[in-house]
Amino acid sequence: MNILVTGANGQLGREMQRLGAVSPNNYLFTDVAELDITDPEAVRRCVTGNRIEAIVNCAAYTNVERAEEDEATADRLNRAAVGNLARAAAEADALLVHVSTDYVFDGCASLPYTEEDPTAPRSAYGRTKLAGEEAVRASGCRHLILRTAWLYSEYGNNFLKTMLRLTAERETLNVVFDQVGTPTYAGDLALAIFSILEGGLDRGHEGTYHFSDEGVCSWYDFAVEIARAAGHDRCRISPCRTADYPTKAVRPAFSVLDKGKLKRTFGIEIPHWRESMFYCLKRLQAMQNQPSEQS
Repeated sequence: MNILVTGANGQLGREMQRLGAVSPNNYLFTDVAELDITDPEAVRRCVTGNRIEAIVNCAAYTNVERAEEDEATADRLNRAAVGNLARAAAEADALLVHVSTDYVFDGCASLPYTEEDPTAPRSAYGRTKLAGEEAVRASGCRHLILRTAWLYSEYGNNFLKTMLRLTAERETLNVVFDQVGTPTYAGDLALAIFSILEGGLDRGHEGTYHFSDEGVCSWYDFAVEIARAAGHDRCRISPCRTADYPTKAVRPAFSVLDKGKLKRTFGIEIPHWRESMFYCLKRLQAMQNQPSEQS
């Protein structure tokens, strides 16, 4: 099977590259330098020319704050480009695996969100990601939409790496405690996607699913666990309210996703977020200990 992965240099894309290297299938990894997904003709040529049978879209505009000031750019990547991929997939009868977000919900729930719960995004990022989902469905392509939340990994910029840096540099730190969700290791999401693709997706199992790691915590809880695991005991972390640090974009207060549908359908076992956090920290340490290449 020929599988196209877009956004290959991002957090999720890097994890897909690691898994794709051991697959008998042919993975084609692209980022903006290799494929401009905002160009519909370029996307069509890539899909048809490489006889693509599945597309994994890891590309997205994820700067939540900047999206409030530049929703047009966020829309171009999160909706229009997704539509390009979806229409090319429909023409080729290829499967599109598209990654979406908890931000499509308003964050006002008290129980984990299911796939059937009504969407009501409260930010430009959430609106454009929801529009991307709608573009996928409207195209008529075979698709799997996976909503996730609080993604982190060894790569790029994310909360875990920021907390490692700040708790090493500072003696005190305030972190919000009134936003609740589940930290999700990009490697776990990538493995779920990889397992579904490698196992062969039944056409009756297409649709929208939720994926995050198991468990629930606040950003404050997550920060405390990161610092403790890293041995950054000198930094005293204190809980604070979201209102104490106003932002342009409204963050969901509750981002817990119900993963029952995905687990029942695909039989995927999902680790607890704390277990995956330790694994990620070990991989980060191993990467840092690798000798640098000689020029």
